[in-house]
Amino acid sequence: MSALTLGLACWVALLVDRWLGEPALRWHPVVWMGNTLARGGDWVQQRTHQNPQQRDLMAFCFAACLWLAGAALVVAVAYALQAALEQLPWWVAAVLLGFLLKPLLAWAMLKTEVCAVESALAQSLSEGRKRLRWLVSRDVSRLSEVQVRESAIETLAENLNDSVVAPLFWFVLFGLPGAALYRFANTADAMWGYPGVYQGRNWAWAGKFAARADDVLSWLPARITALCLLLAAGLPGLQLVQQLPLDARRTPSPNSGWPMAAMALVLGVALRKPGVYVLNSQGLHAGAAHTRQALRLGNLALLLFVLLGCTALLMLRQSVLAWVDIATLFIAAGVLL
Repeated sequence: MSALTLGLACWVALLVDRWLGEPALRWHPVVWMGNTLARGGDWVQQRTHQNPQQRDLMAFCFAACLWLAGAALVVAVAYALQAALEQLPWWVAAVLLGFLLKPLLAWAMLKTEVCAVESALAQSLSEGRKRLRWLVSRDVSRLSEVQVRESAIETLAENLNDSVVAPLFWFVLFGLPGAALYRFANTADAMWGYPGVYQGRNWAWAGKFAARADDVLSWLPARITALCLLLAAGLPGLQLVQQLPLDARRTPSPNSGWPMAAMALVLGVALRKPGVYVLNSQGLHAGAAHTRQALRLGNLALLLFVLLGCTALLMLRQSVLAWVDIATLFIAAGVLL
């Protein structure tokens, strides 16, 4: 597909996300992925040792094979849909492609949920904790008001990458199959990628392949997201570039720390996961105003990525394709001669 078609599809997807929101669950491809992964996870867990300290290569291999099979199916379906659209006029293809891309990203819903946590906190701490459970998998029963707000801001920053920037990144490089593959990998990581026992199930080896695959696919987009957040803050944000890597590496994840640390730095607040890490430890306690500012910065960072990042990636894509075409011509000429 042409760069113009892919670029317009990105804007269509974001507009659909803003004005129409999420499709019904029964038509949502990410829900289909989740249901398939849930059944696959059940099958793997029946063949997994429950001691997380025990090496379990069999569970690793079973899960890896299921992941690869699921990824191949997702990519094949996405490729077939995109190929069908290529037969249409470019502007019609762009609009329809944007509608197909939309379910693979979710920014409006994420912002709504973060706002809902803030609104619930205004009622009571218990209501805030209850609403936060919709966003995070950690135990929220002992979190203070500040910690609930910190968790919501962290989730906003992390999922700015996972739910929006990264799918768009892989879309502009590889079209709908790229975005679909990333969404499958990210969903698999969310469901399988735990480092040990979670909810009575041992994922130490069964989830290792899914976690590493997501780490690889998220590596560059996460850093681009962090840079966009710094750019969104203007000159003060750019002055934090040197501090960003130091804080980003404090988290166990090789990727999620980057957008979270960037958000902490540009907001001037500390973001904590009790007993695990503290980002921007000298920062202020997060208040309601910081949540509103985080939402504004997230919107601006996404706009910057689409305007600058997607444009650069599309130019790179076209350049690579041009060189591939030239190389193909030389190879063909060599064969004929």
